[in-house]
Amino acid sequence: MENPLTQLSLTDLRRRTSEKWRSYPADVLPLFVAELDVPLAEPVVRAVTDAMALGDCGYPYGNAYAEALGGFAQKRWGWEIDVSRTLVVPDVMLGIVEVLGLITQPGDPVIVNSPVYMPFYWFIEHAGRRAVEAPLGADHRLDLAGLNETFSRHPGAAFLLCNPQNPTGTVHSREELTEVARIAREHRVRVIADEIHAPLVLPGADFVPFLSVPGSENAFSLMSASKGWNLAGLKAAVAIAGAESAAQLNGVSPYVTDGASHVGVQAHTAALRDGGDWLDALVAGLDSNRRLLADQLADQLPTVAYQPPAATFLAWLDCRELGLGDDPAVTFLERGRVALNSGPAFGTGGAGHVRLNFATHPGIVTEAVARMATAVQSGSTA
Repeated sequence: MENPLTQLSLTDLRRRTSEKWRSYPADVLPLFVAELDVPLAEPVVRAVTDAMALGDCGYPYGNAYAEALGGFAQKRWGWEIDVSRTLVVPDVMLGIVEVLGLITQPGDPVIVNSPVYMPFYWFIEHAGRRAVEAPLGADHRLDLAGLNETFSRHPGAAFLLCNPQNPTGTVHSREELTEVARIAREHRVRVIADEIHAPLVLPGADFVPFLSVPGSENAFSLMSASKGWNLAGLKAAVAIAGAESAAQLNGVSPYVTDGASHVGVQAHTAALRDGGDWLDALVAGLDSNRRLLADQLADQLPTVAYQPPAATFLAWLDCRELGLGDDPAVTFLERGRVALNSGPAFGTGGAGHVRLNFATHPGIVTEAVARMATAVQSGSTA
């Protein structure tokens, strides 16, 4: 199957009206928000087209999404999902907020591993809780000793785990996750795992669902097809409860499920059931692009530290040696016309960094790095 990342030109992409392609002027290369620059998988297009032809645009119903996710999880990760412990929610972040409402009270701490997906902070605050950081180690992996110390200071807290980690692309190992479950139990901490990037683990790594490790029975997971198949505009996700948490999941209002898109549910279901070959082609393309990015950086910006991600389509670039201050994204945008995510928004550990989305045409990756190098050079001669 053809690489989906090579099928659309820059001209094609600029016809899109989404956030990625309308937030900046036409001379800017947008490599910030987590959208894929790909045509949709044919099974998804067919499912949505059939729904339109039928006028099938009512409220979501049934277990088709969870069943499709279960089949995908069994095939890809050897993990069996109990559909009776699932609930369709509008999207992963809104599902997280609903679960936080079940297991915490206003003002309670929610622990996160910074640098981490910036909306974690926004949604925690919006939910009336407070974020507490337990930073990753210098190797981008979980600092288990530091996490244990944070848990000990906040017994009974919630822990919002990003698995795989965004923005670093770290894939947490089975041993790490098992230890997380153990120390969470010890300190009465409840774990909520955001596993939205699970389908996008790249060659050389293996995804481990948090609910598959021992001790995780009182935890929750949120999953979606939105990142793997570029379906953010078709809102739907699945909340999954561990065996000890199922009764609490039943406490979510039925109106939450009504907030998911019925067409989105159909699209996500089709992706998980029939979009595996397309996903494999995408993952191969992402693997190629992460290596291309490494080569381009080594050639043009050798002082930028880049640890190729084991998952996701996001590169976490350490630009501190460039001398561009805490927010290098400002320079890359103003002088290079490349839009990247600002590192400080990801919390402690983000200063001097940027996040780059390499899920685009290889030619755009190459052009973006060339522009970034020009931005640095123009700054040094200004």
